[in-house]
Amino acid sequence: MVHLCEEIDHHSVSSMRSRIDLEIKQHVPSEVILDFGDVSFMDSSGIGLIMGRCRIMNEIGGVVKIKDASEQIRKIFRLSGIDRITKEY
Repeated sequence: MVHLCEEIDHHSVSSMRSRIDLEIKQHVPSEVILDFGDVSFMDSSGIGLIMGRCRIMNEIGGVVKIKDASEQIRKIFRLSGIDRITKEY
């Protein structure tokens, strides 16, 4: 499970991406759970973060699951279509 920070924007997404990708490469999991419980803000960088991890997981036969996203974040998922390529945890 990946616990995400308070804000997901172009300043923070690079380190998140690197950390998640390293874990995927090292452990080759069947699922990656992104915990949005403490996320208060997300811009389009967050959408890119999720889409990229979905692509990587799809390539290895795995899935990305979303946990504890606020209603505001869920709305972003619906508008962007992220809700169609991820699963709820």
